[in-house]
Amino acid sequence: MKKYIILVIALLFSAVCLNVFAQTKSYPFEVLKTGKGKQAVVFIPGFASSGDVWKETRANLEKDHTCYTLTMAGFAGVKPQSNASFKNWETEIADFIKTNKIEKPIVIGHSMGGGFALALAADYPELVGKIVVVDALPCMAALMDPNFKSKENNDCSSMVNQMTAMTETQFLDMQKKTMPRLVQDASKIDMIVDWSVKSDRKTFAEMYCDFSNTDLREKIAQVKCPSLILLESYFVNLKPAIEGQYQNLKNANFQYAGKGLHFIMYDDAAWYLNQVNNFVK
Repeated sequence: MKKYIILVIALLFSAVCLNVFAQTKSYPFEVLKTGKGKQAVVFIPGFASSGDVWKETRANLEKDHTCYTLTMAGFAGVKPQSNASFKNWETEIADFIKTNKIEKPIVIGHSMGGGFALALAADYPELVGKIVVVDALPCMAALMDPNFKSKENNDCSSMVNQMTAMTETQFLDMQKKTMPRLVQDASKIDMIVDWSVKSDRKTFAEMYCDFSNTDLREKIAQVKCPSLILLESYFVNLKPAIEGQYQNLKNANFQYAGKGLHFIMYDDAAWYLNQVNNFVK
């Protein structure tokens, strides 16, 4: 009798485990869920950044909102996954929203994360309530080359080889030289550099190459939801080119920061939070 009971318990335990594992999916990102509120916000960080880039924004919103903060696989110390690509990650974020029944979230994305916000709102208009795009363009490469056309089968192997061949010192030096051009707040530089250094080098190269080949200028015509586009101060000098890229986005509200660089949430924090609050609330 005792053996029978043990066998039944073992079978029940196995059934429970199989059920749990069947429902668990490994997404190409980690998720931090905080706050409480009927309206949900999904935060998507930029290239090689941690979800902690949204720490201040999240603290500002989570009292009245349920917040889902992503950190993408291979970035900022999160374990990498295979098949990293812009389209794959976009599809997986959409699947996460559907599977978890997150109703019409406000999607807030910085840099490459802003690209995801645009793509999600275009490809899954029924899923997204509003988007906030923080210093991102529909086609980054077209700003330097107006005649740019994305390649169908873009080969990223040379960039992967170049990045993975760098020593840790060489990569660190490169990031230290790059970051002051992206963030004016010197107190944040070491943190952002650390996120890059902790990123998987192969994912770093693959996603930089793939996002550089992404062109959303035509696709964004499908976006139906309200869209707030927050841009760094220098971009006001390139207003015709910037807003020309966004010409197919019909519900866009363009706002240019008064100071600072790419990380607007740090360099013009008060202005940035005011813009987000007014739009979200």
